[in-house]
Amino acid sequence: MPETLLPAMTRIDAVITWVDGAEPAHRARRETWLAKAAPANENGSNPHRWACSDELRYCLTSIANNAPWIGRIWIVTDAQTPDLSGLPGALRAKIAIVDHRSLFAGHETALPTFNSLAIESLLWRIPGLAEHFVYFNDDVFLTAPLSPGDVFAGDRPVLRGKWVDHTSLLADESTRNDPARLNDFTQINAATLLGFGAESVFVAAHVVHPMRRSVFAALWAAHGDAFQTNIGHRFRDTSQFLPQALHNHACLQRNGCVVTTADDHLHLRTGAVADFPLAAVRAYLARATQPGMKFLCVNDLPQVEAVIPDTRAWIEAAIGALRAAA
Repeated sequence: MPETLLPAMTRIDAVITWVDGAEPAHRARRETWLAKAAPANENGSNPHRWACSDELRYCLTSIANNAPWIGRIWIVTDAQTPDLSGLPGALRAKIAIVDHRSLFAGHETALPTFNSLAIESLLWRIPGLAEHFVYFNDDVFLTAPLSPGDVFAGDRPVLRGKWVDHTSLLADESTRNDPARLNDFTQINAATLLGFGAESVFVAAHVVHPMRRSVFAALWAAHGDAFQTNIGHRFRDTSQFLPQALHNHACLQRNGCVVTTADDHLHLRTGAVADFPLAAVRAYLARATQPGMKFLCVNDLPQVEAVIPDTRAWIEAAIGALRAAA
């Protein structure tokens, strides 16, 4: 873990994107736009992208238990207000709800959007957001005490991930239609925009993403046309760039980050319960309760829970949800 910390008075915020895809108004808007222009890649229209199954509550509880030093918690959503009842009052007092209309001010023609890449392109525009913030997907949970030094070394974000050679993907055009590869292409696009080749793509782990607001502001100023195109897609598309990857490559380019090799994160991806023996998946989940594991990402919780009925018990044991409820 990096030992150099931010100054004591530096605030670090958390940003979480969330939506309840089953909410009638949201579903109606989504179906209307899907009928107008369905995305070419199935990944952009997969219903699990908008599924809501208590992930937000787990995410928030994990922050309260394991990172109480977090300043504000910004929940970015589409004209919805999540149910925060039952959460500790001190935690609720930190939370602010941010509507897409605030993020997209001046770019309202891109709304409504059902595209996480478009939304993530504008997170830095949240009014009042701290310079240093950590971005959570709502299916990422903290499973052990996290310190500011785990995510920022001085002013520099601490990145978890690895360098990957993706040239083979570009050589096989058919892979653009593979839903499992959309994220790879958006990372290649981000790296390429900053002059990195497909053979040198830094792929971040599925953890919280430490970011600096000023880095995004500078990228917006330098690559405004690319950002305008990115926010114009209502559904995810392989031509887009992954905003987190753009931020990370910008930091890497100027030695503005630290890359750690810490083995402190787990990612149970969509389809894992079908691709691996059940015992192996259970053993993987159990690792989340072991010392040293700080992050757990569970994609498509309902899919996992259908096969492993006690999945929530594993998550609650890992994040300390039972302690919070006591």
